[in-house]
Amino acid sequence: MSETFLGILSLDTAFPRIIGDAGNPDSYPFDARVMVVEGADSPKIVRQGCIDPDLLAGFIAAAQHLERAGAAAIVSTCGFLINEQATVARAVGVPVILSALSMYSMVRASCPGRIGIVTASSAALDNGTLSAAGIEPDAVAIAGLESDRVFERTFLTGRQHQMHSIDRSAIERSVVTASRTLQKNHPDLSAILFECGNLPPYAAAVRQATALPVFHLLDAAALLMASAVASGSS
Repeated sequence: MSETFLGILSLDTAFPRIIGDAGNPDSYPFDARVMVVEGADSPKIVRQGCIDPDLLAGFIAAAQHLERAGAAAIVSTCGFLINEQATVARAVGVPVILSALSMYSMVRASCPGRIGIVTASSAALDNGTLSAAGIEPDAVAIAGLESDRVFERTFLTGRQHQMHSIDRSAIERSVVTASRTLQKNHPDLSAILFECGNLPPYAAAVRQATALPVFHLLDAAALLMASAVASGSS
């Protein structure tokens, strides 16, 4: 039998995925394998509402392929796939978390108070998308990175226009600034949740800058895999 591994549904992107990015297998302390969903360009996914049915079919097919290959659990690289969470999860027989937003209830229970969400696009993170994650809009504070030129050119433009290098220092500054501003504007903030799968590399810097707990998709993946390993050994 092959070793247990985490399956990763990846958007079809051109930018490099550094250590810590949800789409880099080396970001995880266990075996992880990536499957790119062809045509799933960032602007087609980072948007309000559900994605195109043909793209959704591509994500389902990729998830089923990973399951057949032996994936013990499945995640994705983009938190806006929360809108498709239930559909993809029903299509396979292994645990699925497509978005760190699915962690909201756990974060809220463990860190009472307002939760700050740092997202790739606050414009796209509308009430419908929040509702798909079981989030009440009044209970959170949101900071988007779409107006940051470096972030936008790296992650949010179409694949053919994306940067082929990562200015890690510039992006880290932007993520830290957004998080600190969120904390300043909302003194009742008790934790920060990263919606975006590109943000975990900057979690340590945000924790240091805000002294708040920071949660992201890699945490969700660790929970899924720990559960999968425990189930397999029982």
